[in-house]
Amino acid sequence: MAGSAGTPGTPRVLRAMNDRAALDLLLAHGPLSRTRIGKLTGLSKPTASQLLARLEAAGLVLATGTSEGRPGPNAQLYVVNPGAGHAAGLDVTPERILAAVADITGRTVGEYELPTPGRHPSQPVVRQVTDALDGAVKAAGLARDDVRRLVIGTPGAFDPNTGRLRYASHLPGWHSPSLLDELAAALPMPVEYENDVNLVAIAEQRLGAARGHDDFVLLWNEGGLGAALVLGGRLHRGWTGGAGEVGFLPVPGAPLVRQVTKANSGGYQELAGSQAIPKLARELGIKDVPAGPYTEVAAAVVERAAARDEGPYRRLLETYATGLATGLASLVSVLDPELVVLSGTSLTAGGEPLRTLVQAELEELAASRPRLVVGDVHEHPVLRGALESALAATRDEVFDTSR
Repeated sequence: MAGSAGTPGTPRVLRAMNDRAALDLLLAHGPLSRTRIGKLTGLSKPTASQLLARLEAAGLVLATGTSEGRPGPNAQLYVVNPGAGHAAGLDVTPERILAAVADITGRTVGEYELPTPGRHPSQPVVRQVTDALDGAVKAAGLARDDVRRLVIGTPGAFDPNTGRLRYASHLPGWHSPSLLDELAAALPMPVEYENDVNLVAIAEQRLGAARGHDDFVLLWNEGGLGAALVLGGRLHRGWTGGAGEVGFLPVPGAPLVRQVTKANSGGYQELAGSQAIPKLARELGIKDVPAGPYTEVAAAVVERAAARDEGPYRRLLETYATGLATGLASLVSVLDPELVVLSGTSLTAGGEPLRTLVQAELEELAASRPRLVVGDVHEHPVLRGALESALAATRDEVFDTSR
């Protein structure tokens, strides 16, 4: 049998498939009893008992109390062992690195924020990454070697052909051609790199507004304007990793921006990006525009406009919605997605009033008419997506009982 262990249909492979199905059910619904696991998987009671005994011996599940309040004897309940594996995620911006560690069930067990202000970082990027990771690991009461996988989210994308970061000239210190090799040498676990907006899409697909959808666009508006494209259930990254860098998109209503990578901007960014909102508010005569970073100011202005929804505030929402729909019209005309998720503070702050206006404008500007929804994942969505991505690979490794 050893030589055919990997052949589909062999007992070892079938056991591994049943083990994984049970573990996934426990993650989604646990705690569960042996009888309930048997019903959900279609396994007999003896087979379910053998499965749970095998998983418990492997340290993958724990017995945790008994069911109560039902007729008959109380049944032993089982859960996935949280300590079976840990994964980490990093959310990198020019201002800070936010790090977190999650156990295999998805629960965040440690977080750490490392400020990184200034155009010229005082510490090398490798030191920043290891310090941020170590801070989260320490907060979780773990050691660095306890983390099986790390996913790092950044603006822009690392070009798979050259290994260099593109589309993010505003992220100081991250453009060295040797950076990925240096990070690989400094970290003991596999490391993956992903565009920050793509990670938000992963979070929304696994936990939020895009659950059950295989074709959707996520439009993000916070520090910059970007998009994530999920086609056939998979992220579409493009040849250089630049798919979805829609801030550079030329659009009507904005001056034509040339040499966009040097400007780190483009027409759509100028028309509907967060930095355009405070200026628009002042042009419309809104006098109580707060001071502060433009991302925070934009979110505050949009939130107030959605709440008041009259006079200059209504005009601001309408103008902003038209700008957003102008760029979205190009995206949906090419991709014809089932769903568009609006995310990032400058979009979620507008809530249903802004969504309704953008939907109406888009229906006039584009032939296809996807449904628009506001994203559900509001607390550190980039970091949550990084953790979800790292956890998916970690579970595949830890839960593989066919070896």
